[in-house]
Amino acid sequence: METRRAGPDGDPPTGSRVVVRHRLTSPDPVSGATLTDVVGELLETTADAFVVDTRRGPVRVERAAVTHLKAVPPKPSRRGAPHRALSVEDLQRVMVGAWPAMETARLGDWLLRASRGFTQRANSVMTAGDPGLPLDAALGEVEAWYAARDLPPNLTVAVPVGTDPADDPVTVTALARRYTLRQPTVTLTASARTVAGLPSPAAGLGLELSPDLTDEWLDSYRSYRDVDEEAARAVLTGSPAQVLATARDGDGTVLGVGRLGLADGWGGIAAMWVPPPARRRGVATAVLRALAAQAVARGVVSLHLQTDADNGAALALYERHGFERHHVYVNVSRARPGGR
Repeated sequence: METRRAGPDGDPPTGSRVVVRHRLTSPDPVSGATLTDVVGELLETTADAFVVDTRRGPVRVERAAVTHLKAVPPKPSRRGAPHRALSVEDLQRVMVGAWPAMETARLGDWLLRASRGFTQRANSVMTAGDPGLPLDAALGEVEAWYAARDLPPNLTVAVPVGTDPADDPVTVTALARRYTLRQPTVTLTASARTVAGLPSPAAGLGLELSPDLTDEWLDSYRSYRDVDEEAARAVLTGSPAQVLATARDGDGTVLGVGRLGLADGWGGIAAMWVPPPARRRGVATAVLRALAAQAVARGVVSLHLQTDADNGAALALYERHGFERHHVYVNVSRARPGGR
């Protein structure tokens, strides 16, 4: 099992589906084109080249010839609008980059994530695909990896809407090892243009949008959840690109915050918070609308977000604004012996 630490190297992570536009060594004899595109899975990046797995097999593109490199969504796996067209497993993979962990490791297709305990998503195993081992042995590897980081083993198990996560083979195996289930989380998706076209927010509301994480934004975020500052800063600024929104009243008082993480051709909405006294004033709508508009401006077609299944108010808000339920996931975890 190979462990990697996230790093802002500017390249999409290996495993991403990418388009690489590059210069030809000589013009195409038929069309006269001097540029061409390579599309496929990014297998390798080096100081000199990219290796992309295309339909014709691996293709090496010299870095010096590249004019544009962009991560794009996985191929649709079913008919429908783009935000509905990915499978549960493919969307789980896409969501990883929008809320990136400080440290990751691969176990077959699974992705182990650790961020000093900051959030379930950044400290759990994304279990899409095959771990390359029998499930019981795979969980043994998971437990050892998290124990080495003083964290409890934690699995994210995703299933279609209407399916019981407790019936998934990963969950069944984990429960037999004395894991417990957390409250389910609903993943919703939407057209970025639909959300960006929401009615304008109420007059007198100011919005600030920035790629930078400020102390003031983080203070607002920590007002409703415990925060390990080093881990929070790493996760909140670790996507290939991100936009942080701050909504203010006329006197400058912060009324709400939100974050857009951009990865694999999708936008992930997260960290939405409006304090109770400021609710029912259109603040959340304004933040959603502004972040969606930022996604559209960057060529992003689809958005995803997550909220607890028992958070009826949040679900109603998001569904009213164009989001649809895509799938459900649960965190299945086990306390460490003698630990938390």
